[in-house]
Amino acid sequence: MKMKKIIPFFAVAVFVFGMISACSSSGSSGGSDGKTVIKIASQSPLSGGSATLGDAIRNGAQLAIKEHKKEFADKGFDIQLAPYDDQADPKKGVANAQLITADEKVLAVVGHLNSGVGIPSSEVYEKNNLVMVSPGNTATEVTDRGLKTVNRIVARDDFQGPAGADFAVKTLKAKKIFVIQDKTAYGSGLAEQFRDHAKELGAQIVGYEGITVGEKDFNGVISQAASKKPDLVYFGGVYAEGALIIKQARAKGMDIPIMGGDGLDSSSTVEIAGDAVKNVYITSVAGDVTKTDKGQDFAKRYKDAFNKNIESYSAYGYDTAAVLLQGIMDAINNNDGKLPTRQQVTDAVRNVNDYEGIATKVSFDDKGDNKYAKVFIYKFDKASYPASQAAEINQ
Repeated sequence: MKMKKIIPFFAVAVFVFGMISACSSSGSSGGSDGKTVIKIASQSPLSGGSATLGDAIRNGAQLAIKEHKKEFADKGFDIQLAPYDDQADPKKGVANAQLITADEKVLAVVGHLNSGVGIPSSEVYEKNNLVMVSPGNTATEVTDRGLKTVNRIVARDDFQGPAGADFAVKTLKAKKIFVIQDKTAYGSGLAEQFRDHAKELGAQIVGYEGITVGEKDFNGVISQAASKKPDLVYFGGVYAEGALIIKQARAKGMDIPIMGGDGLDSSSTVEIAGDAVKNVYITSVAGDVTKTDKGQDFAKRYKDAFNKNIESYSAYGYDTAAVLLQGIMDAINNNDGKLPTRQQVTDAVRNVNDYEGIATKVSFDDKGDNKYAKVFIYKFDKASYPASQAAEINQ
C-alpha cells in the first residue's frame, strides 16, 4: 500500500487564494478582454401560444446587439443581450422584471410583446429607473400613465382600432359586425376601440363576446355569431386563438370577411388556419420591411443568423434594441466615456431624435409614444405569409 502524499494546508490555502484573486482581477468587469459589461435584457414570450412573435423580438434584438458590438468595444464596453421568457404571463413578467432590475449590469429592456405583461412589469422598471422600449405594446395605458422609463416604437390601440373600423365600414362596407375578444389588456382594449369607432361610423354591433386565452373549441361563440348574420367578424387577441376562430368559423360556412389586429400578424396564423385564412384582414402596427432595399438586406442578415424568415416583429425587435443602443451610447458620451447610470440612460433614450430604423423612424413624445408610428392593413388572399398590404395609415 502506497503512502499518500500530504499537501500542507498552507500551500492549499495559498493556491486557492491565488486562484480567487486571479479570477477576481481578470473577471471583475465580467466581459471579454477586461471590458465593462453592459446588458440589455429582453422580455417576450419564448414559449406558449405567442412564442412565434416573442422569438422574433428576441432574435431581432440579438442581431442588433451583435451588429453594434464593435462600436461599444471601441469604447471599452462589452454589450450583451440577456433574454427572458415572460410566457405572455403578467406574473412571470413581473418576476422576471425583479430579477432584471436586481442585475446592476442591465441598463435597458427590450419588451414586451403583450400589453397585459408590459403594464405591470414596467411598474418594476419605473421603481428602479430602468428604461424600457416596447416593440409591440399597443394598449393606451402603457404610456398614458406618464412613466419616465416607458416608451414604445409602435402605434397605440386608439389609433389601430379606429383605423380598422374605418376600413371595415368604409372600404368593406360592413354594416353588421360581431366582435370577439380575448379579455386581455391588449385584446379587449383593441376590440373596444374598434367597436366604439365602428358604432360612430354607423355600423351595428350585433354581438360583443369574450373568450378565454388557451381555449381550443370556439363553436359556441361562432354559432352565436352566425345566428346574427353579420357582414364581418372582428377579433381582438393573438393568433393562438384567432387562427382557430377563423378555421372553425369557415367550417361553419361563415365566408364573410374576418378582421383582427396585429396579434394575427404571424406566419403561425397561416399554419393554424390554412386555406381558411383567405378573406381575412388584419390591422398591424408592423410594416412589411421587405418593401425597401434596407429591409430586404435585414431579412437576409436575419435568415443568415437564425435560419428563419422574418416575422412581423423581427425588425421591430431590432429597431427597439438599436434605439436603446443609441441611447446608451449617447449616455456614455455625455458621461465622458464612463459607464452611465440607469437614470442617465433613461433620459438619453427618451431624447433619441429621428432615429432611422429598419422598420420605422423613431422620436418619442413626452409620454414615450413614437411620433412616426403607423398602422398597416393587410389582406390574406391565399394561405401564405406575409399577407398583401391593402393600406398604410399615418398616426
